[in-house]
Amino acid sequence: MSTATTARQTGLDPYRMGHEDDREQHGAPGHGTGGPSSKRIIIGYGFWIFILSDIILFSALFATYAVLKNATADGPAARQIVDLHRVAWETGCLLLSSFMCGMASLAVVRRSQFWTQAALLITGLLGLAFVLLEISEFRGLVEQGYGPTKSAFLSAFFTLVGCHGLHVTVGLLWLGTMMAQFFFKGFRQDIRHRFLCFSLFWHALDIIWVAIFTIVYLIGAVT
Repeated sequence: MSTATTARQTGLDPYRMGHEDDREQHGAPGHGTGGPSSKRIIIGYGFWIFILSDIILFSALFATYAVLKNATADGPAARQIVDLHRVAWETGCLLLSSFMCGMASLAVVRRSQFWTQAALLITGLLGLAFVLLEISEFRGLVEQGYGPTKSAFLSAFFTLVGCHGLHVTVGLLWLGTMMAQFFFKGFRQDIRHRFLCFSLFWHALDIIWVAIFTIVYLIGAVT
């Protein structure tokens, strides 16, 4: 007796035989039964488009800085205003905050309220330390008479670094709302989707800062 005949007698579709194991192993629809992606994937993809638009903004600011870095107008050059010790602390705080954000993501997956709140709190404190160090840097420059109106170079410097600092500040406000939503509403699917967007945003700021640290501070200190 043929396989097709046996399948018809047992009520099985002979054209789908052999695909059940694949569905069980991979958790995906069988051959010919694919559907739309999950909402989590769609939201993540959509937010990546927003992040790419932000990267375009920073690319324009980097290009502007590269053109104007030598336009000091008899004012200080980058090597004269860079404090690598302070910037190292800023970088350490932001990198550690990104790591703790990753720990918070793992806690969200495990639905652990305590560890989620603890990891997000540490993330926020490290991010706040970064912002305060940056404000201190800007204030020190202004007090020395090296404000953004002193030269085209300083205008580009304050705009690029300050724009990133503004993004981190917005991220801190967003982080606070995420902590409140997890605490009062739990780990609902829509809240977890919002946290996915937040974590993508926070890690993207970390990557942008690495570029600023390298181009503006490290290279600026030796050129």
